[in-house]
Amino acid sequence: MSIPVLKIRTRLSEVRYEIRGELARRARELEAAGRTLVKLNIGNPGAFGFRAPAHLQEAVAGNIAAADPYTHQQGLPAAREAIAAFHRARGTPNACPERVFIGNGVSELIDLSLRALLDPGDEVLLPAPDYPLWSAATILNDGVPVYYDCRPEHGFLPDPAQIEARITPRTRAIVLINPNNPTGASYPRVLLERIAAIAARHGLLLMADEIYDSIVYDGTTFQPLAPLAGEAPCLSLGGLSKVHRACGWRVGWAVLSGDPIACGDFHHAMDLLGALRLCANVPGQFAIGAALHGEATIAPLCAPGGRLHEARRAVIEAVEASEHLSLVPPGAALYAFPRVVGPAARGFDDHRFALELLETEGVLVVPGSSFNVAWRDHFRVTLLPEPDVLRDVFARIDRVLSRHAAAGHARRSGAIA
Repeated sequence: MSIPVLKIRTRLSEVRYEIRGELARRARELEAAGRTLVKLNIGNPGAFGFRAPAHLQEAVAGNIAAADPYTHQQGLPAAREAIAAFHRARGTPNACPERVFIGNGVSELIDLSLRALLDPGDEVLLPAPDYPLWSAATILNDGVPVYYDCRPEHGFLPDPAQIEARITPRTRAIVLINPNNPTGASYPRVLLERIAAIAARHGLLLMADEIYDSIVYDGTTFQPLAPLAGEAPCLSLGGLSKVHRACGWRVGWAVLSGDPIACGDFHHAMDLLGALRLCANVPGQFAIGAALHGEATIAPLCAPGGRLHEARRAVIEAVEASEHLSLVPPGAALYAFPRVVGPAARGFDDHRFALELLETEGVLVVPGSSFNVAWRDHFRVTLLPEPDVLRDVFARIDRVLSRHAAAGHARRSGAIA
């Protein structure tokens, strides 16, 4: 008797997550065959030799005996108070433990928050390029992603007028990823004030993905959104994974600010959904207080001479030395988003390039169009490897692009002849 094929959810066909998709699967096949690869597709500090700070490890180890029971669905009381105090110091309105939700990473909280907000057909304004989890979570919660442009010629900053023009009666939220993944842009205060005012005028929820908030370079500043939003509802998301190099601990948080009456139903919905999944990972929550109110260990890594700063410098210098690439230097976060230019850009396809780079040079990058943009001339790399590794990577990238440019020249010469 034949077993019928299980049907899957139809909307999954609309979901893209190339960061861990087809190219990553091909990379695993090559590794299984004995190839050594440089994998720059994921911003995973632990995979590049970074460790969570010792005082965070000690906080978890010292409380492991208390980590066996479920905790409150919103998180450990002491951890929520530590997050609320951190946000009060930033100027977040109405920051208190009751308005803090701890989740299994920001990823889970993005899904929960959109599930709490959206009815079928509701729209969410997302940046293009975006971190594709935001698009996927919108789709899988029966919403509709509507994109606003963050173009390289504008420093990857959005145009508030375009954001407002794309609001319809079905729009429910404006998402900001700041500092930005994949571009490394950090949004200035004046821009954020204009977007916050738009949300207030239209009664929209601001959703601020601020997971890279302390990873800034060369005088770049980070401006949190919630203090500028005032009484307008704002959900600010952060966690231990990037700034504190503890991705595998799966600890994220969301802080709901703004008028309590306007936020009341959404707060109750988040609480209900949190209860349905019982609680977030408990051991990692014991590190939150130490992370937010202890030594700021990320700062030396981002300062001149620090590993992240020098990795960023290596990428900027490699792009400047290449005739095939241009770059808006990332001011923040853990990524660079180079653009292919000149003869190599003629007929260029980012997916074909990424596959060729993987097959011929052993380097895994993420095609730029994977971040929900129509343009196919960008790719993303993480800044986490050692600077010398990145210099070598960009030499390999240049080899592939030089072949593209030469092949294009040969085709044109043949056509002319």
